[in-house]
Amino acid sequence: MGSVQSSARLGRTQVIQVTGTTATAPLGVTTGVNQIRLAANTHCHVSVVDSSATAATTADPFLPANWEMYATVTKGQFVSSILGSSSGGVNIELNGSLWVTEVT
Repeated sequence: MGSVQSSARLGRTQVIQVTGTTATAPLGVTTGVNQIRLAANTHCHVSVVDSSATAATTADPFLPANWEMYATVTKGQFVSSILGSSSGGVNIELNGSLWVTEVT
């Protein structure tokens, strides 16, 4: 059985473009924010990293299109994404957007 996210306040959102090339962006989270909600309109792989030099790969957690994922973060971290892989019967070719929303 899956878990349910308890109630929380949603803060500001930033949008990151998801393509076949890794995109890494600073989170810029507000002080006191320790969680983000990730949602995308295309299948992608996402990671929260400590350096802008660290890029997401298809080995990172998979986020299906139109699903959401929550991640714990600290100020100064980055989010990195890349289009989903074609393994496992999922054939992904569409660029899209990843919405990163602060949760408090």
